[in-house]
Amino acid sequence: MDIKGKTILITGGASGIGLESARQFLSEGANVIITGRNQAKLDTAKKTLPQLTVIKSDVENPDDALSLFNKVVSLGGIDILYNNAGVGSPALNLGIANEQILKNAIYEMNVNYLGVIRLNDLFINMLKSRKEGAIINTTSILSLVPAIEEPTYSATKAALSFYTRLLRKDLEILGSNVKVFELLPPVVATEMTANRNDKKLTTEQLVTALISGLKKDQFTIRVGDSKLLYFVSRFFPKLAFNLVNPKKAYTSLK
Repeated sequence: MDIKGKTILITGGASGIGLESARQFLSEGANVIITGRNQAKLDTAKKTLPQLTVIKSDVENPDDALSLFNKVVSLGGIDILYNNAGVGSPALNLGIANEQILKNAIYEMNVNYLGVIRLNDLFINMLKSRKEGAIINTTSILSLVPAIEEPTYSATKAALSFYTRLLRKDLEILGSNVKVFELLPPVVATEMTANRNDKKLTTEQLVTALISGLKKDQFTIRVGDSKLLYFVSRFFPKLAFNLVNPKKAYTSLK
């Protein structure tokens, strides 16, 4: 896929993976629009990268999504929709009654899964109209093997992974030129993982791998430990589960 000259919309683009993606896509000659819920972070991103177009928008909010679509139309549309926004909730033991479990699940599902489908539905015809359109969905290493400490997050990413594969196949059957990419990051050094002591990939390393995969039309882009876990989970599922869930994960829930 050729990135130069394309216009890309990145959700959750004011920090972390999204902001680094914006930086690298700009350096590749793309036009970049970012969204986020925090206006202060968007303003900071704009000061750092003046070429950006910033739009405050919450993927969880249907009204925001529609407003975002209309603003993008007025700007001339996009070629690539990068569904990067994601949230995680604190670990809770699913085996102990706690009403917060349901609240966390609803929140994460609305942002990580339903929010993606909502935006894809709004933008799909626009992307189809482009000579070379694309959708990028960020799933996770946890879409391969779930983490005890992140149960609902794991579930949302597994759901998004299945959806991504089926969306790609459906568009293929329809003869569409829209390409659908899935990015599977390992643990990445962002605000969401600041309190974790795991080995972490930098956002720069992750996005460099993403752009390399896009250029090669590599529709499933596994980066770092995601590559290894993919193969281990296929042939040694119990080992893969134990790698993701060491004994300390169990003790943290007691």
